[in-house]
Amino acid sequence: RRSPTGAGRQRDIMGRMHSKGKGISRSAKPYRRSAPSWLKTSASQVVEQIGKFAKKGMTPSQIGVALRDSHGIAQVKSVTGSKILRILKSQGVNPAVPEDLYCLIKKAVSVRKHLERNRKDRDAKFRLILIESRVHRLGRYYKKAGKLPPNWKYESATASAIVQ
Repeated sequence: RRSPTGAGRQRDIMGRMHSKGKGISRSAKPYRRSAPSWLKTSASQVVEQIGKFAKKGMTPSQIGVALRDSHGIAQVKSVTGSKILRILKSQGVNPAVPEDLYCLIKKAVSVRKHLERNRKDRDAKFRLILIESRVHRLGRYYKKAGKLPPNWKYESATASAIVQ
């Protein structure tokens, strides 16, 4: 789908999978890709900090938020030269399941738990179907990309074990 942006230019915008939105709102990254001059933290200190956060059980996005908010590091890549997930992989503490897939599975588990208590909630049942279809689609993508093993399969019965 195309949407006009500016004087006569067209831009492709992908719609949401299960809703009407086609939003293009996003955060603006700094233009300069080098580390800011006021930042006194070295790359090795940042890598060490990332390792500590990962051992606490934080996800890559949580690590990024913690570094931004409490340590003043806006972009890890500008300081270290590599992204958080790549640093985690080099240290051998990367998550087994990609973060976006993990969050969807977590959501599906919580909706399923809600449905056990509220059997007549038809809207929740419908939403669970939508969430699980996204899980299957994302799983298929990650298997193709090689981020998940080829025999990986989402099963609602074992999903709560993945989340914990």
